[in-house]
Amino acid sequence: MLKCSVPKYLLLKRWLLIAVMFTLAGCSNTRYLQQGQTLYTSSKVDVSGEILTSEKQDIRSALSSKSLMTQQPNTKLLNTRIKVWLYNQKYNEKKSNWFWNLVLAKRNLEEPVIYDSTKSVESVSRMTTYLHNQGFFYATVDYTERTKRRKTSVTYHVNTGRNFVIDKITYDIPDTALQTIVNKNEKLSLIQKGMTYKSATLGNERERLTRLIRDAGYYKFNRDAIEFTLDTLNKALFKNSLNPFEGFVNIFNENKKREKLTMDILVHIKNPEDTTTTWQLYHIGKVYAYPDFSLNANINDSTLKEDPRKHIIIRYHQEILRPRILSRSILLRPGEPYSLQQYNNTINRLYDIGVWQFVTLNYKEPKDTTKTLDAYLLLTPRRKQEFGVTFEVSNSSDYTLGSGLTFNYRHLNLRRTATQFGLVLNTGIELLKQETGWELQSKQFGGEASLTWPRFALPFNIQHSNRSNVKTRLTLGANYLSRINKFDINSINVSYGYDWNETAYKRWIVKPFTLNYVGVSLNPTFRDSIVNTNPYLKRSFEPALIGGENISFIYSNQDILHQKHYTYFRANLEESGLWLSGINSIMNNISGHKTNLETITKVNISNFVKLELDYRHYWKLGIHSMLATRAYAGVGIPYSHSQVLPYIRQFTSGGPNSIRAWRLRTLGPGSYKDSSATAQAFPDQTGDMKLEGNIEYRFDLLRMFGGSVNLKGATFVDMGNIWMIKRDTSRPGSEFQFGSLYHDLAIGTGAGLRLDFSFFLVRLDWGIPLKVPYYTGNKNGWYLSQWDFSNSAWRRENIIWNIAIGYPF
Repeated sequence: MLKCSVPKYLLLKRWLLIAVMFTLAGCSNTRYLQQGQTLYTSSKVDVSGEILTSEKQDIRSALSSKSLMTQQPNTKLLNTRIKVWLYNQKYNEKKSNWFWNLVLAKRNLEEPVIYDSTKSVESVSRMTTYLHNQGFFYATVDYTERTKRRKTSVTYHVNTGRNFVIDKITYDIPDTALQTIVNKNEKLSLIQKGMTYKSATLGNERERLTRLIRDAGYYKFNRDAIEFTLDTLNKALFKNSLNPFEGFVNIFNENKKREKLTMDILVHIKNPEDTTTTWQLYHIGKVYAYPDFSLNANINDSTLKEDPRKHIIIRYHQEILRPRILSRSILLRPGEPYSLQQYNNTINRLYDIGVWQFVTLNYKEPKDTTKTLDAYLLLTPRRKQEFGVTFEVSNSSDYTLGSGLTFNYRHLNLRRTATQFGLVLNTGIELLKQETGWELQSKQFGGEASLTWPRFALPFNIQHSNRSNVKTRLTLGANYLSRINKFDINSINVSYGYDWNETAYKRWIVKPFTLNYVGVSLNPTFRDSIVNTNPYLKRSFEPALIGGENISFIYSNQDILHQKHYTYFRANLEESGLWLSGINSIMNNISGHKTNLETITKVNISNFVKLELDYRHYWKLGIHSMLATRAYAGVGIPYSHSQVLPYIRQFTSGGPNSIRAWRLRTLGPGSYKDSSATAQAFPDQTGDMKLEGNIEYRFDLLRMFGGSVNLKGATFVDMGNIWMIKRDTSRPGSEFQFGSLYHDLAIGTGAGLRLDFSFFLVRLDWGIPLKVPYYTGNKNGWYLSQWDFSNSAWRRENIIWNIAIGYPF
């Protein structure tokens, strides 16, 4: 009895105290104000004007920022200014005991904001300037303040008017060489006819032109030489120069007909102000490389050895990289024009090799020549070898204690060729606590070795762009997993391929050789009593020999030029069995049809083609929110002697990164639903085809732990399913039929929270079905009428919780 009553009493007392605190916090926080002071409690921005509703929302959000609205009211929690009340308890009421010392932590306090009308005037000025910079030249801003019971609220009244759009862009460039450069790249200009004028756009265009001209060899070109002249008055409307009033009437009548006010922009690029008449073109002179340069070293150190090469001069104490490889890695060439892009490409290429910790490129003008730049590459090496050990402890519903050990080793510069060697070894066990003691449930060990070359490893030369960052990778791995008294699985995988960037946005991953062997040995009792009684489990334990080719194309334009919205697209094509079948046929012919690859491995070759398309688009909606969308399609088709896809290549649906209203591997295929007891314990639905679409609205909630962690929220809608290409008699309704596509689509919705630690993100989502593909009494599958949140059994079955690391897409 004592064990129950005391905790309940203390718990009730604490909750009562918290309730009283919030009630008191809702009372006046003005009693400690001095004469003439008022508490600043709220602010509001009222936006009107001839613009879209979405534009008004963006402007309202921008004008409410701390940089424009210089005085911000105190924050609220549960409709109370409890942090202000706690501040008063500490500094005015002088509360101090163990409880108050715990509650009155610094992060829980907020000093009262005393209203200052001069800051409202300053905010009006800043808001007006901001609107002018956005092209609202006729915008007006004023404010009204309302004071009641020593509390002041402020409403800012904003009338944007109509903003200007760009009508015509002209150029005034006296230097004909610069004129040619600008004209050649005019299509890439950030200011185009029909665009809404914003001052930030002109700033970005100035940076683009500066980079463009410097990249063409004009090393000393200054961005201040670029000026913009704005003309909001169409001089052509002054038809009668003797009667200017008629001109103003023409402008008024003309603008009445237009949806937007227009302006002309003149881009003027001045010549330098010194004695030269034009900007000078610079070329690369000598290229010096210091491959073992320390941070405090001197480039003129007399003890440095010097090795002149065809394109570069190497100065060193110790040879870090073979001269031929170092020369090939440096993209600068004597006699070529200076290029800002080549500067960036050279630094990126040297960093990408992985040998150096710091890469610095400096240019100096030699005293004996003009319009020439000598390049100095200062390369600080990193450690050649890296070691790492990771130890993990875990538990799960099917084991009591699990532990794992992973050893990582990497050599970054084998034989001074920038070839990287990596080795990963891992092992782990799972223990089950029984009445008789601890029992070993499973054991696992494996490893993977890899070699990476910073080039195309081919018997012939191949041309590629300077920014491509080519890598060739060879990997070999093996793994052994044993579930005591159940099964043993051995797997071997080998792959060889190339990875390079075609452009800044396009990446290719090509693997002309991949091989994956999976061997399975089942305990007879486990095989006969469990596996053979369930077709899904039986297929899961089938051996596989998969060998073929794989090619992936990735497009991603997330950069500074696509801040409002950006795209990600990935296409992956895999083929298996073509060259394996060729080897099998050759061995069969040589042995006189006595043996071949399949008889030696006791595994049939898997012949199939698999295609996956993944498209994502992201819209940034203001500063603190985003709309993320994804469309995915995948299909695998077996051919030749293969009748089905291998199990490890089939598609699944449901789970934290798919349709979150269903558990992993429980959805589909098609309208099929397995409600057996085995399916409840071992959910394992797979298919040959998958379609999926997702829409997710993400938004910031609040900063935590001093701003180091951002709590975010999300709402989402997921839809899709998996299907079989051919009819499966054991799973009726599983095959894909275009006429049944709508009926077979599963739709789920839900919400989630994310803890963003900057370097990783923890995600918690809960999902609930909106439409199910299987029969529920409603032939259309809509599930809303069956929602029953008051029923705990229904909640356990239909509200699905997902915990994961990172975003789902």
